[in-house]
Amino acid sequence: MKTPPRLADRLLRLFCAPHLREEVLGDLHERYVLRVERLGKTRARRRYWRDVLAYVRPEFIKRKPDQFPTPTNTTMIRNYVKVAFRNLVKNKAYSAINIGGLSVGMAVAMLIGLWINDELSANKHHKHYETLYQVKMSQTFDGHRGTQDAIPFPLGEELKTKYQDFKAVAMYDRGEGQHSLVVSNQKFLKHGVFIGEDAVDMFSLTVLDGDKAPLKEPYSIVLSDETAHTLFGSQNPIGKVVKLDNSVDLKVTAVVAKQPTNATLQFDYLLPWQLQEKIYNWIGKYHKTNWGNNSWGVFVQLKDGIDPAQTNAKIKDVVLAHLSNDPNVRKLVKPALFLHPMAKWRLYSEFAEGENTGGFIRYVRLFGVFGLFILIIACINFMNLSTARSEKRAKEVGVRKAVGSGRKQLIGQFLSESTLIAILALVLALGIVLISLPAFNTLTEKTMAIEFGNPIFWAVVVVFTLFTGLLAGSYPALYLSSFNPVKILKGGIHIGKSASLPRKTLVVVQFTFSVALMIGTVIIYEQIQYGKNRPAGFTNKGLLSVPASSNLMTHFEALRAELLATGAVSSICQTNSPPTEIWSSNTGWEWKGSTPEDKSAIFTTITTNYDYIKTMGITLKEGRDFSREFATDSSGVILNESAVKRMGLKHPLGERLRWAEKDRTVVGVVPDLVMESPYQAIRPLTIVFENWTSYLDVRINPAIAPAVAIQKMTPIFDKYNPGFPFDYKFADTEYEKKFNYEEFIGNLSAIVCVLAIFISCLGLFGLASFMAEQRTKEIGIRKVLGASIANVWGLLSRDFIQLVIIAAVVASPIAWYAMQKWLDEYTYRINIGISVFLIVLVAALLITLVTISYQAIKAALMNPVKSLRSE
Repeated sequence: MKTPPRLADRLLRLFCAPHLREEVLGDLHERYVLRVERLGKTRARRRYWRDVLAYVRPEFIKRKPDQFPTPTNTTMIRNYVKVAFRNLVKNKAYSAINIGGLSVGMAVAMLIGLWINDELSANKHHKHYETLYQVKMSQTFDGHRGTQDAIPFPLGEELKTKYQDFKAVAMYDRGEGQHSLVVSNQKFLKHGVFIGEDAVDMFSLTVLDGDKAPLKEPYSIVLSDETAHTLFGSQNPIGKVVKLDNSVDLKVTAVVAKQPTNATLQFDYLLPWQLQEKIYNWIGKYHKTNWGNNSWGVFVQLKDGIDPAQTNAKIKDVVLAHLSNDPNVRKLVKPALFLHPMAKWRLYSEFAEGENTGGFIRYVRLFGVFGLFILIIACINFMNLSTARSEKRAKEVGVRKAVGSGRKQLIGQFLSESTLIAILALVLALGIVLISLPAFNTLTEKTMAIEFGNPIFWAVVVVFTLFTGLLAGSYPALYLSSFNPVKILKGGIHIGKSASLPRKTLVVVQFTFSVALMIGTVIIYEQIQYGKNRPAGFTNKGLLSVPASSNLMTHFEALRAELLATGAVSSICQTNSPPTEIWSSNTGWEWKGSTPEDKSAIFTTITTNYDYIKTMGITLKEGRDFSREFATDSSGVILNESAVKRMGLKHPLGERLRWAEKDRTVVGVVPDLVMESPYQAIRPLTIVFENWTSYLDVRINPAIAPAVAIQKMTPIFDKYNPGFPFDYKFADTEYEKKFNYEEFIGNLSAIVCVLAIFISCLGLFGLASFMAEQRTKEIGIRKVLGASIANVWGLLSRDFIQLVIIAAVVASPIAWYAMQKWLDEYTYRINIGISVFLIVLVAALLITLVTISYQAIKAALMNPVKSLRSE
């Protein structure tokens, strides 16, 4: 392409005002370059002359220098934007790929950013966020230091009355917290918490109506606004009566705003702490002064200016001091209290050997990295396509430099173009986010929303967009602005192998991220399946768990008889926890040959009576179930294999054990039941014949459909439990929920992985299209010389295949290390085999071939006569 007519240039230099010459020339030259590409050289020269003559009109010449407008930054930016729009319109396909890829990357980063912000802002709505703590306790059992939030009942009163560091102390019940609320003969099962009266101010609960200190009276109840509407509709609930568990009348003293979904303290209603002693006489009888039973929790608020480290030192041995009469406690268990700050409740909740090891924060960091990866992959597309098309814009750069543009100005222009693309991508990304946010909320079980009215949101969006635009445009700007104008205007530039090396490097980086994500997703999926395929040891299909009120326990035999008579139920038993949970752990077991140190060994405990083994569908390893035919079974115990191993019992049946001041006889041995985490080692289990039960397990007759069985059971439960709705849970459904955590991570990883591959393939498609365009004549010559379609396809595909293989080789050890660290958190886990890497490599190659084959075959099918035709 030649430069504009020299005569016209000289004419303009002669008549144009001195302070405008360079700017006018630069503008006209830029227009000329663009017109040549669009209209051809002849028409471009005509229009160039027309523009020059417009500038040298008599009235233009007569103006004095101070009458001409002074060029400003606004004019320059407007010019940059105009040129950018022209390039976008001219190259529609590449513009669509750039904007589409960036918009998807930005949308994913925004969604992950919303999720991370929700996690990091957990509990921050509380006014006393900085001074709220939960009291935890570390103890040593069987040589291992464990940490728990379960503490003794009397600890709250001790801290409140004897320690001046605390501004407020609130005990709370750690139980499941589901109770029946009866209003006007309507029954509702809701989640509530027994909690101390200081909690309302501690947690800065918003009292919408009623008493500002609503938990002082023992027979009162505080409702969330949502629960108040469920119970009373549009009526004012204050002063109304709610019947708790169909036995205790409570007065509604306040309505508070529902807590955000990321708050730790979640409830439908709150009950006064002192109400427990009024309705459960066993608390005052057994636990009010019992420092050995850890079943409750306590929140505390420190006074302003108090150092938590000093308070930790003061309260550390409070429990130990009350248990010091037992030498084993002081020597072996060594209970120690400490304060866990609210800032760590959600994301730093895991402990190992008494030390805080983190928690969900690792996934927040992981997905933060994922979001950054996706954004980088999208930016790499922009960089690659921009630098690949550098020859198309080389003459533009040469002309601009020839008429005086400096490198800084060129860099500014190209960064302006990339920022404009980022702004257009942002608009599209916001649309994608709005459309996908409901589904994303369902996946993450949150209620996130974009706060368009929040200035902080827009500030973050502006910074995010500028960062994306500058990141995406940085390399093309530096690369294109470095061209030598003399070489360009003499005969153009020729892109050699060295010039394509950075582009190939970026493709490798891009696919390294994508392949690593693919490997990680496959490993997470295999780990989930490994846990699901682990034998549970009992039959959870067709098994129901029902919370048992005192009415059900009192009339259990009659209830059992009527349920069996329906034919819908094959077996029923009482227990202290649902089939997929173990809620009790105990020490103090003694057996033949045990030592004093063995008394600190911790055993999980299930209390039950008759028909437990039959109802659960457990195949005994040895012995039998508790039987009505043996009166001595009232002091019987059944062990799992891990308990037999821990006690060192070679022939466990008939062995005499002692626990809770009672001699017990082993009547059976069960396999290691997976009732807790499917990924953790099984703990020693004792199944004890006792009446400390609060649940019913019901086995549905397999010959009857579950829906029909439920229909037959409902009137019987309503008959014996009139104040409660018939609430039940299927054990197999509850067991599936144990995989929710891993499945959430797996699903989110899979989505990010698919999008990363999509964006990478979008870039590959654009590069393949450009390469096919660049090599049109070469392909035409090869076809004339006899090359087949397969030869041409292989020619265009070979480079990309090599790059993907290199990316897979780089990604594999990185992914292996990262996933091995993740798997180390699980006791029961898979071993990463080479098959994972081979499967991902094959998949990546197939995806690559599918992506580039369209352009390769299209180029191979082109008529060589047309491709070799010369003007």
